[in-house]
Amino acid sequence: MRLRYIETGFNPAAFNMGLDEAILDAVAAGIQEPTLRLYGWKPRAVSIGYFQGLNDEVDIQACAERNVDVVRRVTGGGAVFHADELTYSILLPESHPLIEGTILDSYRSLCGGVVEGLCSLGIHAEFAPLNDIVADGRKLSGNAQTRRNGCLLQHGTILLSVDVDEMFAVLLVPNEKMKGRLIQDVKARVGSVSAMLGRAFGFGEAIAVFRAGFSRALGADLEPASPSAGELESARRLAESKFGAPGWTGKR
Repeated sequence: MRLRYIETGFNPAAFNMGLDEAILDAVAAGIQEPTLRLYGWKPRAVSIGYFQGLNDEVDIQACAERNVDVVRRVTGGGAVFHADELTYSILLPESHPLIEGTILDSYRSLCGGVVEGLCSLGIHAEFAPLNDIVADGRKLSGNAQTRRNGCLLQHGTILLSVDVDEMFAVLLVPNEKMKGRLIQDVKARVGSVSAMLGRAFGFGEAIAVFRAGFSRALGADLEPASPSAGELESARRLAESKFGAPGWTGKR
């Protein structure tokens, strides 16, 4: 089995989401092969799920003051603070053998790349349905899917380190009086690769580890490539007209 493999480094949130969608469209149209992409976020960002309300989830003023991007994903799920992490996206036709079976089966299969990478570091990680990866009772990775035009997009985060206080400086909570207790609860439930290893684990090292992890877990040869000129053009257009536009970000 072969997957096109792309590393795109650090980019703003609107471009990251635009490129995921551009690749999705190219794979759905049969223009490009099934693709695995690894990337990061600069500046830091908050992404909200497709069905969430912007003003219910995000402190817009705090994000502006802290130079934190805000973007709406095409996938569901909750608000995510993207800071010191490695993010992956994988794009496959729905007929692909890696995603046979139920939605849960597809999550389990594709999340195997993250689990394998963590296990190769000596972290005893496991898939936690529906779409999380945990180790020692702490969440290290959250994942989300969408399907469109006969193609699946799954993307997910791998927390290299985590600052829960900074996260809650830009996210809103339903009950401000309970904020302190909620922060303590999240600190107990969310972990990071660096904390598990007891040392700094950076983006460059993560790229190598999880590239190998996906290759082993999916039984795939990863063919290094770059986004096509058409994909880049589409990503820039989508970043400007959709993911960077107030009408999309604040639509619900």
